[in-house]
Amino acid sequence: MYAHAVHSCYPLAMEVPVTLFRKQIFVLLGRAQRGETIAVTYKGKRFRIVPEFSPETRFDRLTPLQITNPAMPDLDDKAASDATKSEMLAAWEQKWARR
Repeated sequence: MYAHAVHSCYPLAMEVPVTLFRKQIFVLLGRAQRGETIAVTYKGKRFRIVPEFSPETRFDRLTPLQITNPAMPDLDDKAASDATKSEMLAAWEQKWARR
């Protein structure tokens, strides 16, 4: 209950002295974990507490793979790209004509 009352009185980006940070460390770290920026002042210097990026879902943790097909030409090559596009368009037009 006390932590909730403390939580609601602070602005979104806050600066607190180190003594207040020590007293309410878990409340303030919880706010930082939810994305707020916490600045702690100690001997005239400011220290920011910002959480590291942590993926929200399993799909966010996936590493993309570079998949290549050696039988297909490089699509970055302009001539190969134009030839491939024209072949694909001709194949689509044949399928569409049959319907």
